[in-house]
Amino acid sequence: MRQLPVTAIVVTYRTGPRLRECLYALLACPDVSATLIVDNGNPPADTEWLKSFAASHSRMQLISPGENLGFGRAVNLASRKAPEGILLLVNPDAVIKHDAVDALRAASSGLKSPWIVGGRIFGVDGQEARGARRRPLSLARAMLSMMGVDIWNLHKVPLPDGPVPVGAVSGAFLMIGSQGFRHLGGFDETFFLHVEDVDLCRRAQEAGGEVVFCPAAGALHYGSTSDVRSKLVARHKADSLAYYFEKHARDPVSRLAIRYIVAPALKWLLPLRARG
Repeated sequence: MRQLPVTAIVVTYRTGPRLRECLYALLACPDVSATLIVDNGNPPADTEWLKSFAASHSRMQLISPGENLGFGRAVNLASRKAPEGILLLVNPDAVIKHDAVDALRAASSGLKSPWIVGGRIFGVDGQEARGARRRPLSLARAMLSMMGVDIWNLHKVPLPDGPVPVGAVSGAFLMIGSQGFRHLGGFDETFFLHVEDVDLCRRAQEAGGEVVFCPAAGALHYGSTSDVRSKLVARHKADSLAYYFEKHARDPVSRLAIRYIVAPALKWLLPLRARG
């Protein structure tokens, strides 16, 4: 039986030299049919390298929107240019293992659509990174996590022997069927950066789909390679969390409480905790 093609999507914004490692790994992977690179904004030298790289490799296509669209909007743009099949989202500072795509695809077999499968993300120290597998996001879990009591992320729980259902996986290394992605309407573009992957996983489950973590699929994630200031990233995260909780609030009273109490607290606390 013919397998559906896998199209990788990489969104890059001032990523730095790790982007080249990411793209060469995708180029070397026989299970990736094509890679769509969205240049959300890079220094001129990096943009010129991307143009040359894409022109030299038929499996690479560069998309230059001319502005920073944000992560979700950029992925949505690229997904509309992808053929029918499977989408693989990979962070520009992540390097997939040679057998990772095959493991993700195997884990997706038989899952109810719209399915999402995420892989194991690890740092240069070999330790599993936060965020690759999570419980469902709640306000209590988010607030406790910010206070140092992390009951949301599962990276300190022993790895399972095989694929297991989870509340959410990371958009840094995520596979989803293109039909399922379209059925969900893609990413909610109100999220500029952060939490859009958690929202997508939640909506997939609410639509009757399955979200699974596959420990056999690995990717090295350098992390923090962008030269964007951490306080700016923290502000985006605070905005995204506030929007997520308001969006999924169960009643008008909860929505108002989130808008006027929780959101201001998040927008004060997260940038305060950022390093620079």
